[in-house]
Amino acid sequence: MIRTATPDDVPVIHALIRELADYEKSLDEVRATPEQLREALFGENPAAYAHIAQDDTTGEPVGFTLWFLTFSTWRGVHGIYMEDLYVRPSARGGGHGKALLTELARICAERGYQRLEWSVLNWNRPAIDFYESLGARPQDEWTVYRLTDEALESLGGRG
Repeated sequence: MIRTATPDDVPVIHALIRELADYEKSLDEVRATPEQLREALFGENPAAYAHIAQDDTTGEPVGFTLWFLTFSTWRGVHGIYMEDLYVRPSARGGGHGKALLTELARICAERGYQRLEWSVLNWNRPAIDFYESLGARPQDEWTVYRLTDEALESLGGRG
């Protein structure tokens, strides 16, 4: 079962983010606090959205996706960028990941959005195989760039 996250889900979303970061060997990089997530997801002007995958029998949260809107200047419409999709190892293979992606694709179709995009670590072959089995294709002609920490502060005039 997939449902829209509520403010009561913030602790579990935070825990799932930490589990995902641990899986990606980057737990020490997680700085987000539950308070920041609450504001981003449920504040006066939400910047992001989340859905929860629940075990069909117990109702226990077993995964989540967190996403935000993008805009394509070439297509002239919004899209969705999926920041995270994570299913706990004990629940993998149960269709939860596909159900989360299906929900985002449904939102795109319902709202006229024309893109659903995300990034995958190059070493994460199980995720790559899963996404490709659904028809997703890598955008090999693009390279992701990122400014953070000191470089961002320096460029922004604060370093």
